Amino acid sequence: MGGSASISLSLLGLGPERKIKCYNGYFVNGYVFHTEEYGYGRKTYNNGVCIKGSTSSEFEVDYFGRLEEVIELQYHSEQNRVFLFKCYWYDTTDRGIRVDLHYALVEINSKARHHNINDVFVFAKQCQQVYYTYAFL
Repeated sequence: MGGSASISLSLLGLGPERKIKCYNGYFVNGYVFHTEEYGYGRKTYNNGVCIKGSTSSEFEVDYFGRLEEVIELQYHSEQNRVFLFKCYWYDTTDRGIRVDLHYALVEINSKARHHNINDVFVFAKQCQQVYYTYAFL
């Protein structure tokens, strides 16, 4: 292992610095994301998040949510930065989601929150952007 690689590993081993930075938005994977609070009342609403997932079984599970916070963690070096999204995740089990295969639309029950609310963070690089439309019945 080279000298610079072992130094980088040592810095990561120290954990993140105590000071974090929060942002209203972030550009990643070709998308501009805004937090829900920042986007409220704007013409464009860029807080929809989708994580394409896969489980160890034959079923693929996608996760859908709304962006609440953008957090930057720094690991004692300028090049060792990590951006996290804190999201409100919807329940994507059978009772919380319905997929229309003909139109490729996903219908989310916006009142059904994911049951594991302690697992709210995801790496920003994992995210794709989605747009939600709300039907008021």
